[in-house]
Order: sequence, then structure tokens, then C-alpha cells
Amino acid sequence: GYCAFYEECGRNPTVGGSLIPPIVPCLNYSQARHLGEGKTYACCSLQQLSSLERSLTLSKAVLVRCPSCAENFAHLHCVTTCSPNQTQTVNVTKVMNVTHLGRPRDAVVAYQAYISNTFAEGAFQSCKNVRIPATGGFAIATMCGRYGSKLCTAQRWYDFQGDTSNGLAPLDIDFRLLKENDTTGVPEGIIPYNGRALGCNEVTTSGGEACSCQDCLDSCPPVPPPPAPPGPFRLLGADGFLVISIILLCLLVLAFVLYLSVSCYLASRKDRKETTGKGKSKDENCNEVRQRIITPSEVSCTDKSSFAAQAFMSQQFQHWGTLMASYPLTVSMAIVVAVFSAGLKSIELTTDPVELWSSPNSRARQEKDFHDKHFTPFFRTNQLILTAPGRKGHIYDSLLFGKQNFSGLLSKDLILELLDLQRKIQDLNKTATLKDVCYAPLNPSNPSLTDCAVNSLPQYFQNSLDNINAKVNMTELGVTKEVDWRDHLIYCLNSPLSFKDITDLGMSCMADYGAPVFPFLAVGGYKDDEYTNSEAFILTFSLNNYVRDNPKFKVALQWETEFLKITDRYDSFTCGFSTLSFSPCLQRSLEDEINRTTAEDIPIFMISYAVIFVYIAVALGEYSSCKRLLVDSKFLVGLGGILVVGCSVLASMGFYSWIGIPSSLVILQVVPFLVLAVGADNIFIFVLEHQRDVRRSGETREEQIGRVLGQVAPSMLLCSLSESVCFFLGALSTMPAVKSFALYAALAVLMDFVLQMTAFVALLSLDARRQDNNRCELLCCVTVSKDRPNEPNEGFLLPFMRKYYAPVLLHRYTRITVMLVFIFMLCASLFLMLNVKVGLDQELAMPQGSYMLDYFHYLYKYFEVGVPVYFVTKKGYNFNTVEGMNGVCSSVGCDQFSMTQKIRSYMAIPANSWVDDFIDWLNPGSKCCRLYTLGPNAGNFCPRRKRRNNRYAFLTLLDKRVIMHKNDRFIGVLFYNAVNVICLVLWGDVSNLSACPVIPATRFMAYHTPLTNSQEFTAALLKARELADEITEGMRKIPGTSPDFEVFPYTITYVFYEQYLTIVQEGLFNISLCLLPTFVVCCLLLGLDLRSGLLNLLTIIMIVVDTVGVMTLWGIDYNAVALINLVTAVGISVEFVSHMTRSFALSTKNTRVERAKEATANMGSAVFAGVAMTNLPGILVLAFAKAQLIQIFFFRLNLVITLLGMAHGLVFLPVLLSYFGMITNCIFSHRAAGTRFFSGDREADQR
Repeated sequence: GYCAFYEECGRNPTVGGSLIPPIVPCLNYSQARHLGEGKTYACCSLQQLSSLERSLTLSKAVLVRCPSCAENFAHLHCVTTCSPNQTQTVNVTKVMNVTHLGRPRDAVVAYQAYISNTFAEGAFQSCKNVRIPATGGFAIATMCGRYGSKLCTAQRWYDFQGDTSNGLAPLDIDFRLLKENDTTGVPEGIIPYNGRALGCNEVTTSGGEACSCQDCLDSCPPVPPPPAPPGPFRLLGADGFLVISIILLCLLVLAFVLYLSVSCYLASRKDRKETTGKGKSKDENCNEVRQRIITPSEVSCTDKSSFAAQAFMSQQFQHWGTLMASYPLTVSMAIVVAVFSAGLKSIELTTDPVELWSSPNSRARQEKDFHDKHFTPFFRTNQLILTAPGRKGHIYDSLLFGKQNFSGLLSKDLILELLDLQRKIQDLNKTATLKDVCYAPLNPSNPSLTDCAVNSLPQYFQNSLDNINAKVNMTELGVTKEVDWRDHLIYCLNSPLSFKDITDLGMSCMADYGAPVFPFLAVGGYKDDEYTNSEAFILTFSLNNYVRDNPKFKVALQWETEFLKITDRYDSFTCGFSTLSFSPCLQRSLEDEINRTTAEDIPIFMISYAVIFVYIAVALGEYSSCKRLLVDSKFLVGLGGILVVGCSVLASMGFYSWIGIPSSLVILQVVPFLVLAVGADNIFIFVLEHQRDVRRSGETREEQIGRVLGQVAPSMLLCSLSESVCFFLGALSTMPAVKSFALYAALAVLMDFVLQMTAFVALLSLDARRQDNNRCELLCCVTVSKDRPNEPNEGFLLPFMRKYYAPVLLHRYTRITVMLVFIFMLCASLFLMLNVKVGLDQELAMPQGSYMLDYFHYLYKYFEVGVPVYFVTKKGYNFNTVEGMNGVCSSVGCDQFSMTQKIRSYMAIPANSWVDDFIDWLNPGSKCCRLYTLGPNAGNFCPRRKRRNNRYAFLTLLDKRVIMHKNDRFIGVLFYNAVNVICLVLWGDVSNLSACPVIPATRFMAYHTPLTNSQEFTAALLKARELADEITEGMRKIPGTSPDFEVFPYTITYVFYEQYLTIVQEGLFNISLCLLPTFVVCCLLLGLDLRSGLLNLLTIIMIVVDTVGVMTLWGIDYNAVALINLVTAVGISVEFVSHMTRSFALSTKNTRVERAKEATANMGSAVFAGVAMTNLPGILVLAFAKAQLIQIFFFRLNLVITLLGMAHGLVFLPVLLSYFGMITNCIFSHRAAGTRFFSGDREADQR
């Protein structure tokens, strides 16, 4: 055959800057000749072959992961350069006269290469899916110029290879791709090359293995589709939970109707059999009622135990109350409170969200600690998202890329403004500088400002004004136009790994700190990779993270504070002419904003407490006449009650501060509110009972107070003990915030009861003495002439409830209606409860008007990827075998179901794999790992800075597959040898390189898809864990791997969202623990009255269920804050329910209905005044809080709890007791008089 050119003619005079010397061949139409001393004929010399190898080095290094692709790529260039029938494929189109080695020669600087479309398409298909693991992108994107991977075709791929502006091609090659039998425009004698291109799933002729699944879809084994997500639970073609709720409703209604029918039938049947006696009657349940003699056999064990318990408690509290009232000034509980409260000097508030919501023993917390121990803590992200709303875009007609739409944001003036803002932040130099704390991946030991990882759009211009302003005239296909920053930007957004663009500007796309800036880190708000349509700039400063006790942690916080000040003052820097609208987010922002809004809302809580105080002070007064208004008021008693609550909270906080249990802002907000609700109820019950009581003849004031306390204190003990034990059991929760809240609340409730039994009784005694002496409150020296009437003061509420409310509520038809309505509410709430949303969107933690709300809006709108996630391997994996390495990597020869292959199938961007980087770096085809073969350093690594012609530096072929115990001496070189243009290495992390080959931990970074709410974050965590478990199971099967080896996913959000995986079970456990003591304590203090305990428990359960149901209707998500409030709901429900239950149990009326009426009137009025009307005014004030968290979880939820508690305690419970309550205790009835008790003992009967 014949050649078109032969031998080298020096450098191409038409090519300026180039990554590799542009050596061109000499024009030489002659016969092919022997290649070297062999018998092979070729149209190239050994020197040409060596130059060809050098020019293909970088491209093949990118493609080396797929041997068949790399061979196809090299094959064509070998054909056009060395084929013995070169003139059949190549047509020289441009020759220039050059002087080479002192003599003029004709050098070929351009030619046409004719190739069959079949070969070109085959070669392109074998390469188009080859990836660069370090970036997650396609290798073809770096080899197709302006088109990137998405728009790349075989023709465009070859056009880029033959373009000298790419910095690699030594001369211009015009590749002509022709279809079979198409001879249009083909010069005479030209036969398009029609060799066979290897498929990516084929082995090469040199023994190279088929490409991996990650790089070649044809190599992927058939994978069964993932199972479809479980559909919604359905029954009979409808929502299954709805059907079950309807069935339950029908069963409960049917059971209730059946109960009424059977009760009436049995009562009427009994009535017909028995002789009608004098005084005989029926109650509203059709039960017979008549006066009769009670015999000992009718007195049950329950009656005896109940009577004994009540008598004992009443007697003891009576003695205690008389003692406290007799010596009010010597009560020394203040000493105990003072001792406990002294602990406040060492109080510690937990503000770190991780410490607050994530248990130290939780899986996510342990994984975080493992990661931070073996690597550095996840770097601190400080970010600005900038937009320019309202700016009009423009169409740019690019010489190289055609017409491109540029959004209003992508304009030169805004890029310069962004760069100015970036420099102002970088140049911060007050108490901390950026280089002191920045994340500098390529120079971590002694970074300069340009080593700091700052990702932004100006980094495509290396943050250089000169580069942004650069312009040059360029000719392409005979057309000359000016190219500028827009052409460079278009290229870099599509090829961020390029060291030189394809324009005559010749600028790099790499950031000034030496790494690429991927488009999703620089711009946002684009669709389908149309980056020039972006609507947002993203500016990110990455800082090293430190544990909180590290001095550098405070330095990082200080730098972030100055960062925020710059953004706050930026308008003043630009004199108000900036068109950029931006929102910052610092690593510290979330914690800072939560703390700020808590401090700002403290006045709201203070107003709430003030409103409650005013109500208590006014509502406790007797107001019998205008003249005694200032005498009968209870301002000081109300103030004392508030002080008792405050002292109990302070004592609780002080005690736990003494023993080292930290508090939190949630405790400061919720515990006083809870204790105030409990304490106010007890205060009202005690004070109102005292006002309604008449002093008996010969009874002293102190004895009267003791007697009244003996009547009401058992009820107060019942509620306080139930709540305290409830909260102590709630402290078994694994959530730190719930646990600390429960502990603080339990002791505060207990202390509140103790102080009420001591200090408040003493205060009421002093106030009663003042009132008896007709002295005015606040003006104790002033007396009035009108004496206090010696008659009970029932006020307005008690007569109203006795005369109107109770009779209407307990009317026969009203009771049936109430039961049916509340049964319906229960069933409906059960259905709604099963549909409540679980989670807490992070923007709800921010106050209204917070800059973080804008940031979250921008984040969800503009970001194209989600949070980064690491897959971390623990010690115990066998990297010492070929099987071990193949189980991790994703390049050629790797296991089709390796770790990185599996990660690729789930994540938005495949994992960065240091193993693949290591393999590719050691691959002889990459020419990156070089060893000295001669001299004193023989066998040692030869750094890239050593020139190849150094007599000691030679390329050395290493093993075909990397085995750690053979090549561990090179791994440190990989991680610490600087990145350069020839050997581009982007790596993950390996912990403790000195431990090779026993690696204690490694990590592989990928990205989640964009996540916008807590449900998506939780689902992503669950899927990542499922994937990690699958990977762990597969890798444990590799021989030599430890059975306890583990892979786990980690990112900074997991510690916050892990709780939502188990919070339903956690909530059921905690609330069940809280419900248990309400039943047990009620039964014990009522003398083993199981029925009253069960009815009490049932009502509280209904309040909790209905509360969760209303949460669903009102858009309140279920989370840890809601759980705290639900635990609080149990405590408040006890106040609404238990007092009523005890009052009913001790009533001596003849029928259940009459007893329910008495309990509703007497105790219901006190509960309404003490719990409902105390809570409601304070809750309504919280509606004006700035924090959304307080508005939703304290205003809305507490309002729901109070209203439902009031409805169940004052409406449903009396009706329920009237149907199913215990019959009258015989002993109570006998002692109340009117009923004869016959024991058989004449003397006892007479007594």
C-alpha cells in the first residue's frame, strides 16, 4: 500500500498552547515500509508511534476503565496514522512548509479521514457510558466539547478529537462518517475504513476484560425489577382503615344499644316479680331504687377497702392541714426550695440539635461518632443562594455552540457582583480568617486562601477579573466572531473537568483550589441540563468541622458570624443598587434561629402567665357584696399559687442541675405551663371547697381548713401522684428531649403538690385570718365594718351547673346522644390517627420572617441534587485478594454486584470510589504510576514532577489487578501526590493509611436525589440503610472477611430523621407507660375500685386518640415535639377526669344518674374553673408568638388538648359514669345517713 505522510516534521506552526507537543508528520506519498526491524509494513516510524502514544495518553486514561472502548478509540487513530494502506483512508487537505532539523519540509497540518458509519457508531456506543467514578459523570462529556454527554454523537465525538483547539490533537482531522455504499463526495481511490468495533461487553484482542456494568449497559446482568411499593391497605374496594373504623363504630353503637335494651328488660322483669314496696322508684337506666336495710353480706371487699382508704387519707390530711394552718409562719419548705434552686447556678441548657433529639445510643448517633472518629466531622457548609427576579434574559449566538438562551441571572454584571461579594467574604480578617478554618482538600496542612474549597460560578474563571473580561476573535468554519466569557462558561458548565476550553481563549475550567466545580454546585433552577437557563447562583464555602470543645470550633463560629454580617450589610456596600436577591444559610443558622426565636417569644410566655395569674386572682374571689370587695378578693392567694408553681419548677430545675442532667428550651416553655395547669386546678378545688363550706359550731378556723383539706387532698393526691409517676415512667424514652422533659415535669408536679400541702395551706390560713378580721387585701391596716356572712358562698358556676347544666346533660335522651357522638368521635379519630403525617419540616422550627425560610424556599426550588451521603465501611473487609477488590470496585473486571455498582443503582450521582481511582492510577494504560528501575531509588515511586527523560524514571507495568498487600506502598502516594493534568485523581477517603493493608475504615461519597420534606428525608434514610444492609450481606460472603464487618450510610441529616423511623412505636410505648399509673393509682387510692379505674383510663385514652385525630385535620405533624405535648395531654387529662371519677365514686346518692349530677355540679364546676378556664386564656395568647413551632405545637395542640379534655371530662365522663359507674358504696351511703345498716350486732346497730 501507499502512504500519504511519513516521519515527523516538528511542531505544528498553527497550534499555539497545547497540553502535549503538537508534532505533525511530513507529507510523503510513498510505499509503506517496515516498522523498525520487524516485518510489519506501516506508514509511520517508531518515533511517530511514540508521539501517537503520547497524544492518546490523556484520552485513554479517561477511557481505560473500559478496555474495548479504549482499544476502539486507539484503533482508529492507529489506522489513520500507521495503516500501510493509508491513502485509501486519508486525504491530505492542508500542508505547510516548515523547517525541521535545519531543512525545509512539507508538513501535514490537516487531513480528511473517511470512516464507515458502522465502525464509528460501534466505537461510540462502546464508549458513551464509560464513567469517571470520582465525579459521577460520563467520560464522553470531556471528549465531546460543547455538546457534553447528552448531545454527543459519533460525528461530534470524532469532530472534537480532530480539533486542535482541544489541546490534545496535534493537527486538524476532518472525520467523514459515511453510510454503507454511500460514495457521495468521496475522492477517487478512497475506501472508507470499515473495521470491526468491539462491543463494550467483549474482551479485547490483547486480553482486556469486558467493561463493567457501570460503564457498559450490555455487560449488566438481567436484574429483576424492584418490587412495587405496597399499595394502600384496602378492604372491599375502599380504604381499609376507613372500613375497619366504620365496622368498629357499628359494633360499639350496637353494643351500647344492646346494653340499654338488656338493662331495661332485666329491670322490668325484676320489677314484675317483686312486691312493690313503699318508696320504690326507678332511675333513668330503668334500675329499681328504694330504701332498704343493708346487711353485712351486701358490703363487698371493695366497699370496705375503698372506705378504709378514703377514711385514712382524709384523717391524715385533716391532721396535716390543721397543723399547717395553725403554724403558718413556721412552714420551712422555703428552705428545701432554696437548696434545690441553688443548683440553677450550674444549669446547662442543651441547644445542640443533635444532643437534643438524637439518643447517644441510637444507631445514627453511633454511626456519626464512628465516622467523625475515623474521618473528620462532616464539613461545615456555609451557603448563599442568589437570584435576580425580574431580569430579562437574552439569546447569545455563539460561534461554537450556536444560539443559546441566557437567563437574566447569567449576565456579566451579576457575575462580577457575585465575585465581589465572594471576595469580601474570603477577605474577612477580624477575629478569624477563612484560611484558618477552611476545608482545603489539596493542601490541608498549610492552606492559603486559594486552597480553600469555595464553589461558585466565578471559579470557572479562577475568580479572575481578567479571565471574565477576556475576549478574542476566533474563526470557525470560515466564520470569524468574537468569543468571550459566555463561550467559556457554556463549555465549562458542560465539561467542568477540562483544563482548557475549546475556544481561542484557552482558559481552564478548574477552580483555583485545583478541583472541578460541577454545575449543580454552581447554579440551580435549570431543567434538562440547560445550565444557561439557570435561575440561581450557588456560592458555597466549606469549612472544617470540629467537636464543640475544640478551640477551632469557636473560631469557625466566629467566622460564620462575620460571614452573616457581610450579607446583612451588603446592600450598604452596593449603595442599594444591587439587583441580586439572596438568602444565606450557615452551619450555625438553624441552632441560632431556634435560640433567637425562643428568646424573642419569652415575653409572649410571660404575658400568657400574667393573663393566667389575673384570671386566678379574680376567679378565686367571693364577691358577696361591694363593701367587702377588697376583703373577699383573693389576689394574694392567686399570687401565692403562681409562686408555688414557680418555686416547684425552679426546685425541679435546680435539683437536676445539681446532679448534672441538662435542661433545654423546650423544658423552659412546657414544664411551667403544665405545672400551672395542674397546680391551678388543685388551688381552685381547695379554695372553692373552703368557700362553699360553713364553719361548724365550736370549730376553729384552722380546724375548718384541716377538715376541708381532708376532703379534697385525696383527690389532689390522686391526680398529682398519677401525673408524677406518669412522667417518671415517660423518662424511659430513648429521646433525650422527651426524657429530660419527663424528668423535669415529674419532679415539678411532685414539688407542686408538696408545696400546696404546706406553703399554700399556710397562705390560705393567713388569708382566712385576714378575711375574718375584715381587713382589706394589700391594705391590711384598713378594715371594713360589714362582717363576713356565715353561710357557704357557692358563687355563680356551682348553682348554674347544679340547676341547669347537669340536669340537661344527664337527661335520658341527652345521654344517649352524647354516647353516640363520642363513639363516633372515637372511631373517626382512630381513622384519622392512622393517617397522621410523621415528621417535622425544618422550616417549621424557624420564626416568621427568618432569613432561613427564604433559604429553604430557594433550596427546594433551585437545587438539582440532594444531600451528600457517605457509605462507610468498618474494619474487617478483605482488601488483600482479587475477590476483595472486585467486590468494591466498579471498573473492568469488577464484580457485577459490587458495592459501588449497587450504590450506582440507587443514588442520584454514583459513588466516588477511591478503590477505582487507585486501580485506574496503577493501571499501566494510565501511565500515572512510575517506578525507578535504576539507581539508588530502584523500585520506589517516581513523582510526576520528575521528567521522563530522567535516567532513573521509567514506566513500569504493574499487576493486572491491584492487590492491597502487594501495592499498599503506593496508596499513600495516590492520596498525597498532587493532582495534575496527566493523572487526574478525584478520591474518597481512607482512614489511617499507615494501617494498610488492614484498613480500619473507608468511605464512598454519593448524592441523594433532591429531598424537600421530612417524609422524603426519612424514606431516603430507610432506603440507604436497606442498600447498606444488602451491600454488607454481599461483602461478608467474600472469603477472609470478618463476620461482623459492616457498611452503613452516613450524612449529617440522619441523626435528625432517624427518630421518625421508630417514633410511632416510641410514642405508643411512652404514652402506654404514662397511662399505666393513671389506672393503678386511681384504683389504689379509691380502694381497689377497678371499674372506676378502667372508666378513668378509657376516658383519658379517648382524649389522646381524639387529639391525634384532630392533629391530622389541623395539619399538625406527629414528631418528638408533638409527643412531648401528647405526654403532657395525659397529665392534663388526669386533671379533667380523675377528680370527677373520685367525686362520683364517693357520692352517696341512690342512683348513678344522681351521683353523676352531684359530681358534675360540685367537682365539674371546680375543674372547669381551675383547668379549662386557667389554660384557655394563656393558650390563646400563644397565638401571637413568632415561632411557628410555638404556634403549631403549643397554641394549636394545647388548645386541642384543653378543649377535648374539657369535653370528655365535663360532658362524656358524667354520662359514661351514669351508665357504667360503680353502684353506691354501702358504707358511704350508711354513714351519710338515711339508710339503715344491719350488722347483727344490736349494740353496733344502735350506734
